[in-house]
Amino acid sequence: MSIKDKITQAMEAAKALGVDYADIRVKDIRMESISLENGALSAAVTNRSQGYGIRVYVDGSMGFAASGDMDKLVETVHEAYQIAKASLTLQAQKIVLAPKEAAKGTYSTPVVTDPFTVPFSEKLALLNKCNDAIKAVPGITYSVCGLDFRKDDVIYADTDGSYIEQYFCQCTGQIITTASSEEDNQDRSFIDVIRGGYETILNLEMPKIAARLAAEVVELINCPDCPSGEFDLVINPNQMFLQIHESVGHPTELDRVLGSEAAFAGRSFLAPEDLKKNLVYGSKHVTLVADATCPQGLGTFAYDDEGVPAQNITLVDKGIFTGFQTSRDNAPVVGLPSSGGGLSDGWRNLPIVRMTNINLLPGEGSPEDLIAGIEYGFLLDQNKSWSIDDLRINFQFACQVAYEIKDGKLTGRMFKNPIYAGKTTEFWGSCDGVAGPEYWQLIGIPNCGKGQPMQVMRVSHGSSPTRFRKVKVGVSDVK
Repeated sequence: MSIKDKITQAMEAAKALGVDYADIRVKDIRMESISLENGALSAAVTNRSQGYGIRVYVDGSMGFAASGDMDKLVETVHEAYQIAKASLTLQAQKIVLAPKEAAKGTYSTPVVTDPFTVPFSEKLALLNKCNDAIKAVPGITYSVCGLDFRKDDVIYADTDGSYIEQYFCQCTGQIITTASSEEDNQDRSFIDVIRGGYETILNLEMPKIAARLAAEVVELINCPDCPSGEFDLVINPNQMFLQIHESVGHPTELDRVLGSEAAFAGRSFLAPEDLKKNLVYGSKHVTLVADATCPQGLGTFAYDDEGVPAQNITLVDKGIFTGFQTSRDNAPVVGLPSSGGGLSDGWRNLPIVRMTNINLLPGEGSPEDLIAGIEYGFLLDQNKSWSIDDLRINFQFACQVAYEIKDGKLTGRMFKNPIYAGKTTEFWGSCDGVAGPEYWQLIGIPNCGKGQPMQVMRVSHGSSPTRFRKVKVGVSDVK
């Protein structure tokens, strides 16, 4: 019996039990990781995980069961059904799912070269070139060069008649360089995670990046600490991605707003009624979207893990808050349709509200234009550490380097250990410029944690270099 026949049989078994609704996610996940530490091979790992998760809804209560045995699909349906029935005894409120249409379709990440077909020797040779570029710079005390690859084959079906097949492929390149003195350690690092094939890794030109980072970190170790005070900033995309993630992505997840995430990672300063209040989230330069259709994004798909089509929804429109990220079970609580944000990190876990690609839309002009408008300030690059409170209001981010701006130009001077801090809406309100679309970059995050049990998801965030006025800047004590 084919997998499709087994899945169809399982959904028919659910119907025979008289359930209100049932769905299934079958996932086959393959991963490979290769890394060099100080030039020596430190990891060469491959693994594979196969299985399925089944949700069953009975009288407004949900039961979930998962298994790695494809011959026990019908048994797993019955297990989920019994859990749903047992849940009725503790039901405080009936679960209502946002409506969706039955869907059939196939989607695949555009791939030129399957990374799993590229010989190990070729991947190792690329990492060795990166290591050689780092070793050519005197003063490096530690380095890591790594590649990671992942493929997800996903089948979704439900009792409404949906049957969807999706195939995802992602590639990761990573470089860490460290320089040390008797008093200090400094890092310059790079990571990019991209949906696509091995060609995306080749396009990064990692040996060139390795040489630049090594030269910068050796210079950085002898640089002064960043001055403290209120300064104008231009922030590069490889720091903006985390600013977007923590101060926009997470607080607009509706499950946080409703309190389901409070026990693990905090809630949100937003409330459901803020949708009707024209809440000011930022300046007129700030438009942010959750775009599941963005090319090469880690949050890009045709359908989420609840069979809801991919969407591009606006979260903040010219500074005004306009939308939540939702899934089928919480969207009706605030009278919304699902935004297509119901996702799970694998077959063992339930779908919960997860970010897709949260992007700051570009403005106009160049980074040089933004810099030209600053009398004295800094260009910040690459995250070093971060913290944000349980309501996603007060934050502090440390960066790896601050480049000095004076009289509208970069001086060539670097400072180490910069931090900046603020309050979410005040900070976004201080934005007075975003560079144009030709400078827009999409940055992937491979390790966004959320949920109990923990689910680790992959998301992307796009932005151009962005300018903020009168931001509190200090010195990080992170070494």
